[in-house]
Amino acid sequence: MSKVYVIYNPLANNGRSAQAVEDVAKSLKDECVLCDMTQGYSNVIDEMQDDDALIICGGDGTLNRFVNEIEVDEIRGDIMYFACGSGNDFAHDISLERDAAPVSIKKYLLGLPEVEVNGKSYKFINAIGFGIDGYCCEEGDRQREAYPGKKVDYTAIAIKGLLGKYKPRNAKVTVDGEVREYKKVWIAPAMHGRYYGGGMIAAPARNREDSEKLSLVVWHGSNKLKTLMTFPSIFKGEHIKETKYIDVIEGREITVEFDKPCALQVDGETILGVTSYTAKVNVLCRVE
Repeated sequence: MSKVYVIYNPLANNGRSAQAVEDVAKSLKDECVLCDMTQGYSNVIDEMQDDDALIICGGDGTLNRFVNEIEVDEIRGDIMYFACGSGNDFAHDISLERDAAPVSIKKYLLGLPEVEVNGKSYKFINAIGFGIDGYCCEEGDRQREAYPGKKVDYTAIAIKGLLGKYKPRNAKVTVDGEVREYKKVWIAPAMHGRYYGGGMIAAPARNREDSEKLSLVVWHGSNKLKTLMTFPSIFKGEHIKETKYIDVIEGREITVEFDKPCALQVDGETILGVTSYTAKVNVLCRVE
């Protein structure tokens, strides 16, 4: 008899995902095995048979942790996803509604791009955020620790950052060997999907199934007032109309170097004190 392994993150959606996971388990007809991600689950992968399935329950951070802890191409059986996180950018990108029935996502988890930060490499699902988005994750983590259970308002954090809490950096950007210099950089994310930051459509033309390229979005040169007035348009992907301030560059290997340290986020997971990152497509997906 086939089994369904339900891997869940009890910390997803600020700790409010437990009921959703229980509902998923109750709806399954096959034998169900619940696995708390925070307690370890590598043995589950070893147990899976070809006719078994695995359901990942959580948000973008849960998916990021999964692909960085498990070799996806070694998993026997299907991998499905139930979106119950707080941001759900990956779900938005594949048109999956929050709390909708689980769907197969194994094809999206193979051949993922990687980023090198402070000497360590990470696979990523959606994007590498560097700039005010990293600052927002840093401040969100601080608030979550100070006020457990309280929902973090990232929009409010971003507005405060634009008003002065975040200081834009100067940057050197290298894409496939071509170097560009920028002043007053607000954001410089490398995008695998269209969405990041809890609903921002940073790269509206991006197609995550194009595994041979990433999209770098550089917002630069605008003053605080102009940036504050334009920033809401990123939630509709209309910010790219501001071609004086927004550059979108595609490439296989992207390096961004800031002149001062800043927080960086990988699918919402924060890394502090970063001055540079290098993101690149999976070498097995490159066509020479």
